[in-house]
Amino acid sequence: MICLGLVALQHRGQESAGIVTSLGKSSKNFSVHKGMGMINNLFNDEAIRKLKGNLGIGHTRYSTAAASEVVNCQPFVVHTAHGALAIAHNGELVNCESLRREVLERGVGLSTHSDSELIAQSLCCAPEDVSEHDGPNWPARIRHFMTLAPLSYSLVVMHKDKIYAVRDSYGNRPLCLGKIVPVDAGHANINDQLAEGWVVSSESCGFLSIGARYVREVEPGEIIELSRNGYRTVDIVERPDYKRMAFCIFEYVYFARSDSMFEGQMVYSARLQCGRQLARESPLDADLVSSVPESGTAAAHGYARESGLPFGEVLCKNRYVGRTFIQPSTRLRQLGVAKKFGALAQNVEGKRIVLVDDSIVRGNTIGPIIKLLRDAGATEVHIRIASPPLQYPCYMGINIPTREELIANKLNADQLADHVGADSLAYLSVEGLVKAVQMNKAHVNPLKAGYCTACLTGEYPGGLPEELSW
Repeated sequence: MICLGLVALQHRGQESAGIVTSLGKSSKNFSVHKGMGMINNLFNDEAIRKLKGNLGIGHTRYSTAAASEVVNCQPFVVHTAHGALAIAHNGELVNCESLRREVLERGVGLSTHSDSELIAQSLCCAPEDVSEHDGPNWPARIRHFMTLAPLSYSLVVMHKDKIYAVRDSYGNRPLCLGKIVPVDAGHANINDQLAEGWVVSSESCGFLSIGARYVREVEPGEIIELSRNGYRTVDIVERPDYKRMAFCIFEYVYFARSDSMFEGQMVYSARLQCGRQLARESPLDADLVSSVPESGTAAAHGYARESGLPFGEVLCKNRYVGRTFIQPSTRLRQLGVAKKFGALAQNVEGKRIVLVDDSIVRGNTIGPIIKLLRDAGATEVHIRIASPPLQYPCYMGINIPTREELIANKLNADQLADHVGADSLAYLSVEGLVKAVQMNKAHVNPLKAGYCTACLTGEYPGGLPEELSW
């Protein structure tokens, strides 16, 4: 079941993966299998048979803070005075360097540069003001860590017969709760169904494939305990009153799968609204609206509906090539584009095309696509981007490390159009993006709502990280 869930999250990382399971009886040993590569290649029948237990956690990774190496594969397992502890982490610690110094000063050795191992080691020691005469108080330890590290993380922490689901107080990275229901449950009301188990995931897109249903998001600052008795909230760590929630808006733009749920709405519907808003801001007279599949498709449909232009496919995607943005090197990204798409020449020839994409990061991919369409007979190719220009690095879990890599810092929209061979190029505004993602959102307290737009505006929710050099 964990393996199937990870397959549904493969788009979030393709470099390494791992699963750790527990029988729930002994705290001494876990079953572990992890390594470099894609999930379907790592987890064959033999590997799955060795993962004994009735609870477990899994992770799929692409590198942000640490190198793409076997030693950094997650989940991390550390052996504490109270038994084995397993941790999987999505995000990146803003104050990683100060935490690293603190752990090292306690005499604890670290075997990697991963901030995820740092989290594991931070949880190994109890806070001074917490009594543990009756055994380890994991919620108190987690709370203590959360007060030391404001963001950015979603965590799953497993010890013996319990799993803790944790989301930072800013809600920067996503995490949601699902309920495993009977196979014949159908589309019945989730509250009426008997729970056969509980799951948490960065995204809800994998729930249906494992027989689970989306229940709700883990709230910012919330610590949820999952056990054989069900789930319960054991603590909530509040952020300062003057700070707003800072959910990563890039999850809506690119990272998440379109059938996932955030803030009570499907990601697809938010991307559709981005396309509608883009058409209002940057209209065009053209013959056809199309997309760079697949994350640009929903926005392209929105643009077509708002503009009244027909939508048609112009690119054929090879579905056996990975996502180019999260490939670990520029050369691999460029090679990925060359083998990723083909042009549907009969749909393209003689047409003025509006090509909608979700974002431009480094600018490596859009030029070859435009050339492909022109070679197939397109008379005009206009690029419309359903997000604002990316101008600032992210240090909270998205691999955009330097301003120099971001094409929007070198060229404005008109210059970029000339550079990539487009007839025109326009971005969605920051205000338009925020408006679009809020259009279909479930009603929430506006004081609790908010987005991290740091990669677009340079306004970082937790301030600048330590020892950051641009």
